[in-house]
Amino acid sequence: MVMKRALVIIGLLTFLVGCAGVHDNLKIPAGKIAGDQFTGIRYPFRVSVPPNWKMTTEFPDFLKRLGYDEPGLYDKEVTELYIFNPFTESNLQIDFTPANRGVQFSQGKIEALATAAMGSFKEEIEKDYGKDIKADIAPTTPFTLKGVPYAAKKYATYTLKGVKREQGWIYGFSEPYQIFILYMILEKEGMDDHKALKMILDSFKVISKK
Repeated sequence: MVMKRALVIIGLLTFLVGCAGVHDNLKIPAGKIAGDQFTGIRYPFRVSVPPNWKMTTEFPDFLKRLGYDEPGLYDKEVTELYIFNPFTESNLQIDFTPANRGVQFSQGKIEALATAAMGSFKEEIEKDYGKDIKADIAPTTPFTLKGVPYAAKKYATYTLKGVKREQGWIYGFSEPYQIFILYMILEKEGMDDHKALKMILDSFKVISKK
């Protein structure tokens, strides 16, 4: 399915640009959740959630209904954090992966890789859900994350079973880390999950170790 394919592509990007030190880092706990804030231990970042949103380092079962496979042990441990609205099932996943030494990044390269991750999204949507499902693909745009010099965003919108979805990802680099943020917004009356997503992303910060 489309969501599974996106994760596979992100895995491919990780392979292409490096994954140095991943196995060593997996011995370290992902981080601590205190109230509405997560502070990373394995990787240096913080993020907060608005009221009624939840955080966990374990795979939430409802993601299976949205087309995600429960990861194996290796994949489960490199997903640092799952954030979600339990009422709407809108969700966000944050992954960090160390890049190999010598890999060069630029804003242009980050945007090109974010675009490549979208791939044949429309074709995959039609294959999974039928040709009546139409996806609108937004242009790749630069994105701002605190402590992240290079980042880009790509997303698509489509309606499934009467519910409009926005599905996208943000790909960034803050030496020496690649950062993958996958999200899905399910629009429901009376809930403004786009505003909540903005609040979450605005709170996200890579913390300097210096």
